[in-house]
Amino acid sequence: MDATKSNLLIATAESSVGAVTPQLAAFAEPLPLKCGRAIANYELAYETYGTLNAARSNAVLVCHALNASHHIAGVYANEPNNVGWWDNMIGPGKPLDTRRFFVVGVNNLGGCHGSTGPLSINPLSGLAWGGDFPVVTVEDWVNAQARLADHLGIQQFAAVMGGSLGAMQCLQWTIAYPRRTRHALVIACAPNLSAQNIAFNEVARQAILTDPDFHGGDYYAHGVQPRRGLRVARMVGHITYLSDDEMASKFGRTLKHGRLNYTFDTEFEIESYLRYQADKFSGYFDANTYLRITKALDYFDPAFEQGGDLAKALKPATAGFLVVSFTTDWRFSPERSREIVHALLKNKRDVSYAEIDAPHGHDAFLLDDARYHKLIAAYYDRIYADAGAA
Repeated sequence: MDATKSNLLIATAESSVGAVTPQLAAFAEPLPLKCGRAIANYELAYETYGTLNAARSNAVLVCHALNASHHIAGVYANEPNNVGWWDNMIGPGKPLDTRRFFVVGVNNLGGCHGSTGPLSINPLSGLAWGGDFPVVTVEDWVNAQARLADHLGIQQFAAVMGGSLGAMQCLQWTIAYPRRTRHALVIACAPNLSAQNIAFNEVARQAILTDPDFHGGDYYAHGVQPRRGLRVARMVGHITYLSDDEMASKFGRTLKHGRLNYTFDTEFEIESYLRYQADKFSGYFDANTYLRITKALDYFDPAFEQGGDLAKALKPATAGFLVVSFTTDWRFSPERSREIVHALLKNKRDVSYAEIDAPHGHDAFLLDDARYHKLIAAYYDRIYADAGAA
């Protein structure tokens, strides 16, 4: 091993939170859901990184997007390749520095990574919830997260942070729990989904719902998984996460075998990539969870009950805001982030806005970009000073 590689490994180890252990918090009290139902005796899977200070003023909640989970940083001791999905953002010396902050990640209710969801046993029937698991919303997730914060003894978060669907949860935190949210980092977000986005989600859901192995959501009892439908759903979703320029740069029209074979097998590298991602995803994600999370995306619209007035919907918010968008994100375009900024400014809120020129599309919020990471780090410097922990 040469010195350069050795130094790289040392730097990586020093900037990682290292081996982490997921935890479960159990809640007996029924949680009222927006759909009109309630769920009791549920569990939330979560992880924490860093140390909660004596004043309990340095906690940061990180909300996950569609296919992620509570595992946001570090690795599991028995799964060294299972790196947290935002590990490049969170850890010692990283933008969200765990030497300063106590970071909490939680798998949302209805998930398939440890929290109570369709895969879990319904205590009333003794069988998996399956298709009978309630439809959940962003509002429900935030209310459940607030209960987890109570469980952890956190009365107020120094910040709530997320990208995409996670950013929608940040917005909801500032509306539902303004006194418990000092800052909100709203990244690659929209105040609601456009008709086009809802359409993409519906195509994905129909792929699952029409899979012969779906069985009305009770496929567990049949010993099968609607993997064909879930594969198509993942391919549709993945296309929307990348920009046209990023696809052209990565794949172009490159042929997998160097020639045209005039078949319906994979011939272009982009086809091979999509099938690979679909196969991988269908091996670990639950179709019932996918249906519910895409519906939660569709339903989120804080301005709906305010006659479409976003400024009125955000009026309860008192947090400081950092809103970030990416130029090539066509799923949640910069124009949608600017809607949030304008609504906040109408309420004379403290808001900073950055539009990052990045070629990666919606997925840019997950990737390494020096300008983006420096911006997040600088904002957390401010939060740290505000917390009185400096």
